Amino acid sequence: KEKPPRESLADRSQPIEAAGEVKSEAAKRVKIGIYFATWWALNVVFNIYNKKVLNAYPYPWLTSTLSLACGSLMMLISWATRIAETPKTDFEFWKTLFPVAVAHTIGHVAATVSMSKVAVSFTHIIKSGEPAFSVLVSRLLLGEAFPLSVYLSLVPIIGGCALAAVTELNFNMTGFMGAMISNLAFVFRNIFSKKGMKGKSVSGMNYYACLSLMSLLILTPFAIAVEGPQMWAAGWEKALSQIGPQFIWWVAAQSIFYHLYNQVSYMSLDEISPLTFSVGNTMKRISVIVSSIIIFHTPVQPINALGAAIAILGTFLYSQAKA
Repeated sequence: KEKPPRESLADRSQPIEAAGEVKSEAAKRVKIGIYFATWWALNVVFNIYNKKVLNAYPYPWLTSTLSLACGSLMMLISWATRIAETPKTDFEFWKTLFPVAVAHTIGHVAATVSMSKVAVSFTHIIKSGEPAFSVLVSRLLLGEAFPLSVYLSLVPIIGGCALAAVTELNFNMTGFMGAMISNLAFVFRNIFSKKGMKGKSVSGMNYYACLSLMSLLILTPFAIAVEGPQMWAAGWEKALSQIGPQFIWWVAAQSIFYHLYNQVSYMSLDEISPLTFSVGNTMKRISVIVSSIIIFHTPVQPINALGAAIAILGTFLYSQAKA
């Protein structure tokens, strides 16, 4: 009677390797899930405190500067104490980072100006139109062509944003234009970021830290010129007398959470594809819009909510069409 062939060691190791791959894939998904949940939660907390500060202290240029200053200080301390690895940079790195920092500064200030004038939910509805700007800039300036499905996905984005804007109860042109400028600036930031991050050995966390430092240097003189220390001091006294010492906590919280949510989003970008990142960004907008409407009791008409839903659905379809 013939004996069955003995199982080789290589045959036995194959299921073990496959199981290991499944485990590592599952671990990666859990890690990305944690990044996403942390990113969304930090972003929601930032938006709530940012709006509280701007309601009591309507100086968006200083508020924007404090956000960047706080993040820069946190990272300088992290590097000095060796909590985080100090990035190895050269002149070429800072040269390619400069246009990214300019775009980031404009986008950050414009969004904060928008938030100081209109409801958080309205700013984020308009900011969900960012893919439309991305396609237009890429098509007109970079000559990039897209499939028909991408162009079709822009119809609900633009239509939904327009419907939400027209039916917004507290519409303000400065708030609307701030969100639109922010969209355009962040599209340029993303284009410059892609070029700047190519071939660089700087991690997502450190890349964003360097970006914060350079943006802070660009923004500070403009913030002083536009608003200035006299306005800041008078406004600060008024806010403290109206809100009390907890106002200082609000300012600290919005500054810290701004840096943390951006840092986690750049760390996520290190781990995932741009497509997954854009889907995550869409879901983030939903969580911010819904939570801000609940917390600030923002009046929303059914047609306004429908416009927001159409715009966000369009953003989701856009991310699928670009896959």
